Amino acid sequence: MASEEASLRALESLMSEFFHTSTSNDRKREIEALLNNFAQQLGAWRFCFYFLSSSHNDYVLMYSLSVFENLINKMWLGVPSEEKMQIRGSLPKLLLSQHKALPGFICNKLCKVIVDMGRQDWPMFYHDFFTNILQLIQTPSTTPLGLIMLKTASEELACPREDLSVARKEELRKLLLEQVPTVLGLLTGVLESIWDKHSVTAATPPPSPTASDADDLLSNLVHTPSLAKQLSQPPPSLEAESERICALALECLSHLFSWIPLSASITPSLLTTIFHFARLGCDARSRRTHAVNNSNAVTLNGGGSSSPPLPLTLPTSQQDCNRLGVLAMSCINELMCKNCVPLEFQEYLLRVCQQTFYLLQRITRETNAHSVRSRLEELDESYVEKFTDFLRLFVSVHLRRIESNAQFPVVEFLALLFKYTFHQPTHEGYLSCLDIWALFLDYLTNKIRNRLEDKEAIIGRYEDALVLLLTEVLNRIQFRYNQTQLEELDDETLDDDQQTEWQRYLRHSLEVVAKIMELLPTHAFSTLFAALRENLEVYLGLQQCIVNTGTGIHAQSLAALQAYSHWLARFYSEVQHQNPQQFVSIISTAMEALPPLISTKVPEKLLLSACHLLVSVATTVRPVFLINIPAVQKVFSRVTDSSAQRLPEEAQVLLCRALSNVLLLPWPNVPEGEQQWAERSSHHANLLNSLTREYRQLKGTAPPQRKGQLEATKRVICQTLGVLKDIVENISGEGTKSRQICYQSMQESAQLSLTLFPAYIHQSDVTEEMLSFFLALFQGLRVQMGVPFTEQIIQTFLNMFTREQLAESILQEGSAGCHVVERFMKILQVVVKEPGPAFKPFLPSILSLCMEQLYPIIAERPSPDVKAELFELLFQLLHHNWRYFYRSSVLASVHREGGDEPMENQAQFVGVMQAFGQSFLQPDIHLFKQNLGYLETLNSKHKLYHKKLFRAMMLPQFVSVLLQVLIHKSHDLLQEEIGIAVYNMASVDFSTFFSAFLPEFLAGCQGLDSGQKNVLARNFKMERDLPSFAQCVHRLVNDLRYYRLCNDSLPPGTVKL
Repeated sequence: MASEEASLRALESLMSEFFHTSTSNDRKREIEALLNNFAQQLGAWRFCFYFLSSSHNDYVLMYSLSVFENLINKMWLGVPSEEKMQIRGSLPKLLLSQHKALPGFICNKLCKVIVDMGRQDWPMFYHDFFTNILQLIQTPSTTPLGLIMLKTASEELACPREDLSVARKEELRKLLLEQVPTVLGLLTGVLESIWDKHSVTAATPPPSPTASDADDLLSNLVHTPSLAKQLSQPPPSLEAESERICALALECLSHLFSWIPLSASITPSLLTTIFHFARLGCDARSRRTHAVNNSNAVTLNGGGSSSPPLPLTLPTSQQDCNRLGVLAMSCINELMCKNCVPLEFQEYLLRVCQQTFYLLQRITRETNAHSVRSRLEELDESYVEKFTDFLRLFVSVHLRRIESNAQFPVVEFLALLFKYTFHQPTHEGYLSCLDIWALFLDYLTNKIRNRLEDKEAIIGRYEDALVLLLTEVLNRIQFRYNQTQLEELDDETLDDDQQTEWQRYLRHSLEVVAKIMELLPTHAFSTLFAALRENLEVYLGLQQCIVNTGTGIHAQSLAALQAYSHWLARFYSEVQHQNPQQFVSIISTAMEALPPLISTKVPEKLLLSACHLLVSVATTVRPVFLINIPAVQKVFSRVTDSSAQRLPEEAQVLLCRALSNVLLLPWPNVPEGEQQWAERSSHHANLLNSLTREYRQLKGTAPPQRKGQLEATKRVICQTLGVLKDIVENISGEGTKSRQICYQSMQESAQLSLTLFPAYIHQSDVTEEMLSFFLALFQGLRVQMGVPFTEQIIQTFLNMFTREQLAESILQEGSAGCHVVERFMKILQVVVKEPGPAFKPFLPSILSLCMEQLYPIIAERPSPDVKAELFELLFQLLHHNWRYFYRSSVLASVHREGGDEPMENQAQFVGVMQAFGQSFLQPDIHLFKQNLGYLETLNSKHKLYHKKLFRAMMLPQFVSVLLQVLIHKSHDLLQEEIGIAVYNMASVDFSTFFSAFLPEFLAGCQGLDSGQKNVLARNFKMERDLPSFAQCVHRLVNDLRYYRLCNDSLPPGTVKL
């Protein structure tokens, strides 16, 4: 014992030193290595058991338990059976004797270690494991401990980690399922006894002013008189220990419900009990009143004493009761999220819905003293979130089952949901409720689509609710009805979806409006038109607003008009050929506001609002008369005035885009012969001549030697090409005439850019801008450029991007060089996707550039830069130029097996495939997913896996690599995609896969003995459908990892028979 005592003191000293703030990292690593070495020693557990029994140092206790955890989970197979028996006997005794004295987290960890033993040995070697848990729950003094053990067992045994074989996992789940009826009965008894015990003394409060309303709805929802009476009783007040037990029991139920199937084991009695606890979350006021009544009724110091009365039991805090309500709603939601509902459980499901909607009625009930909103504000935020989750699950999963049931009043439910939605105290809560309405509207739309003959009856049943919903949602997005809340929305900070809070609010609202419009188009249009007509009348007076107000109003007015550009376009199409004066007045008035704002002296927010308005009118509305408005002509003059101070970059680009679109985009509802293309072409050429004047002056010049002059020249190049690129990108989807005029106007600049490119090849920022411009030209104006000039561009680039130049760009510091190469790859992607024969002669050079010059530079670099673009280029080259490798016709390939197809350029094909294979050995999960998808696409489009060369040289290696990735868990997020790819490769020849590949793969697996390999092969059933095959792959991977873990846990020198 002296050695154990000395070891304990040494361990406590080490732990104190390790966690002391002055201990260096090097010393911490030394201590860590020492502790790890101690834990690996045979018999270390005996010392740790002594430490657990004798120490009060939390660090020592946690370390000791971690030693046991490591022993049980990683070394258990090599532990002698006598020692296992001692450990199984001693740890539960330790827990039972010390659980009240141990800190909570230590007690939980000890429970976990004991459950880990059960995971390994129950029932064969640890037959009383689960019986002990049940006994702990049934014994009042150890009920909390038993519940902790039960929850831990549910977590660790029902959904175990991958350190068990699949057969053992299936066995554990089966064993647990056999215990479920007993466990649920026990938990029901625990909760019912506590509820009943504390409900006996509950005094009945006086009826509320709206009690009759509650009773009416209650009688509609709940058809059991005794239950209705129970629901009307006030909730009990629980003392702290009872609250703790109830919380643990509800946590157990919540986890059990997450994995057990719906069955008769979930009894009506259990559901009612859970529902009682769910009430605690929405009965805050009555609970407080009841606590006061109790404390006044019964005192400890006699009725006549002047001392303040004390309650018999200390009631739980508001927070504790809220927690029970949240936990109970979690249990209900776990049941509600199950889509597979057995026939015998349908009645129970109806009961859950009836009871929970009684709670919804309580939450949304108005009294003289409290509004619905104030009641919701009083409730715990987590409880409201859980309740909203329940409503979402009900509508999305179960409404189709419940709607036709006469015992459930759906229309009344919608009325309650309406009140619940529009009295939410937070924006997030309101948006979550709008999502529920969107689900309901989708349900109605699908139902009507499937039952067109009943359309009128279906819509008639819900029309009043939909009209109310439409009106209220529209009111919520208008300042005149909802100014206070709308002003609270953040219109600046972007979320992960690049949206502001204001944009999310509008999007959610308008999505609901759009769905209602599909169901009630006439009514919705009349409602919307009234609002739009009022807004148009406001805009007629826009001039006075602009003249007499400041910057903020300016920006808001312009932004508001921009937001209505689509409606203005619709308005224009209606009045264009009849009575356009009113529309002309609106546009002219708005445009008159712009010239004073196009200035460097104007705040940038206001300047950008003006620019965006002009872009919207020029792009979306496209009025014929826009170019003739004097204000617009002033903007033209300002932009083309070389003596004027240049605007900020974003504003300059927007204005040039708008003015270009005025001249290039076709006018709506105007015949082709009246589009005035010749005149507009001349104007556009003049515009671009003015915009590129400085740039064209660089023709025939070399880059300046002085740094200041060089930076000025680079700025001219980048700014000019940025504007030109934006103009091209914005007309790339337009008609031929628009693109012809655009290219004619910038042809000289394009040719100059190609001339300047070699001179600036070492200036990565300039090169990137030039390549971005050429990429826009290739994507939008490739036909207009013509083949000769396009070929000249490609050849110039191929000549300039030597291996040395590529290495310089990729290896330089910063990302600009990599961006240059990525833009080049993008341009080549456009080239290889071209269907005609014009660019086919470049394929050998492009392949050579990729595989001989670029790939060797980036292959071994851990950085993902350039790799994704290179592999996309290789994929596009294969996909769009398959006949470069397989020249036979489609008809010929139909009459011949894919494996016999003649092949050309084999060496290049093999090189590309090897590059794809190497990419699967690298850690970048995004590249892995991209390239796996490319291989699957090549197989589905071109039967890649069936080709003779691929089957003979590559298929086994690819399958082997993918299986190793699964085994090493390096890309766990892609398990499903990898499994499908393995199936598609194996399905080319299942016989060869089962008879040749699988035995060979297992033979090469390290860390397994021959018996384990045979078991793995035998358990891989010869299934040929995807789900069964994927299950076999999962079993193979799981059990292989388990066997390796077992073998690693055996002590050195173990003889395996």
